[in-house]
Amino acid sequence: MLLVRPPGVYRAQEDTSLLRHVLRRRGRLSGRSVLDVGSGTGALGIEAFRAGATSLTAIDLSLRSVMASWLNSRIHGISATVRRGDLFAPVAARRFDLVLANPPYVPGVGPLPSRHRAARCWDAGPDGRALLNRICSGVSSVLNEDGALLLVQSTLADEQATLDRLAEAGLVTEVLARAHIPFGPVLRTRVPELRARGLLGPDQTEEELVVIEACHG
Repeated sequence: MLLVRPPGVYRAQEDTSLLRHVLRRRGRLSGRSVLDVGSGTGALGIEAFRAGATSLTAIDLSLRSVMASWLNSRIHGISATVRRGDLFAPVAARRFDLVLANPPYVPGVGPLPSRHRAARCWDAGPDGRALLNRICSGVSSVLNEDGALLLVQSTLADEQATLDRLAEAGLVTEVLARAHIPFGPVLRTRVPELRARGLLGPDQTEEELVVIEACHG
């Protein structure tokens, strides 16, 4: 997929590819409305549109990502609505059939996620859950009655915590896909600290990605 990616915008990687694969396999998008939250380059929303979605809204806090999502949607012939804002705030009064999320989830080395460096694309606080917790708590407010969330994360950020929080929000969950990938450049630099904190095993050289679906029961 052709994507323009300005400096500082998250590059579509294995997590994006895994969620795109689930979208293609899952189907059932004909005539559906889609929200791509934390859109980055807009790759996930574009994939959803290719799978039959009829409306696409993309949101990102980063101005560069907003510009990238808008430009890439136009390159692919999609009249997406692109908004800059914090998670669901720009669409608080709307409801969608499908919400896509590939948020930052890498456990960071500091107490708070970075806000002004490229690291904000992946850093998510000490436990990797700074954005995941907020998505789990807020997504039901933007889902139609028969809508669903598709979210991808690393198990380093506690898969079970995501399942539990979504259940607490009244959603029914299912893990749709798993994939093991070698550590990337960011994780490789953090191996000693993450092992010391018990987030990595002594011989672990791969992380596991999961795609979680959540919908109203």
